Amino acid sequence: MDQKIKIMPCLDMQNGRVVKGVHFVDIQDAGDPVECARAYCENGADELALLDITATVEGRATMLDIVKRVAEVTTVPFTVGGGIYDIKSAELVLNAGADKVSTSSAAFRKPELIAEIVKELGAGKLTVAIDVDQNAAMPSGYEVYIDGGRTATGTDAIEWAKRVDGYGVPVILPTSKAGDGVQTGYDLPVIRAIKEAVSAEVVASGGAGELDHFYQAAEAGATILLAASVFHFGIIGIGDLKDYLRNRGVSIR
Repeated sequence: MDQKIKIMPCLDMQNGRVVKGVHFVDIQDAGDPVECARAYCENGADELALLDITATVEGRATMLDIVKRVAEVTTVPFTVGGGIYDIKSAELVLNAGADKVSTSSAAFRKPELIAEIVKELGAGKLTVAIDVDQNAAMPSGYEVYIDGGRTATGTDAIEWAKRVDGYGVPVILPTSKAGDGVQTGYDLPVIRAIKEAVSAEVVASGGAGELDHFYQAAEAGATILLAASVFHFGIIGIGDLKDYLRNRGVSIR
């Protein structure tokens, strides 16, 4: 693991509040986004993600006023996802203060959007997120889901990751639906499989519950370790996590 590992708290947003669910449902409140973002920056986060979890399903754009307010207090690179469905919506979010945009359902439905954002705004401005769940009928054993994990696509997750990588996207963010919010560990096989198939950085997302889970994800090839519940609810501190990883020989940002 020669690349430095980055820690990325994720603020899942709904109705202007940070929330956290289990398996993408059973949502509970976890605080004010601006206060959460400020605290994470002060506590050593390397990057931040803000995800408007119902924008796509509700067919609306990301809440730009919240992006602006979070951007004002954020001192690290800041990625915004949810409701990014065309070049215009991506530009609006970047103009509101985000450093990068993340798209999942729209990118899957209209892959030319990936090429368009890379060409018009630059590859470094884009992360493609892929929600996955286990399906033995797929060649890799993993299927792509869209619409916040609600809709199965019949597409193999590793094949889709390879296609995304082919557009020059620098970061791919797979989230295992089975692991989301349950704190039993990241889905290591899917991290490994995507890492082996692409040149992009891979984000570990969905399932972190204890310090060792982050170490396992780094060992599996993830270079950005994303988590929500354990940070929001004070189960793990970012400083403690970095100390733990350093002590296990992981190169930390």
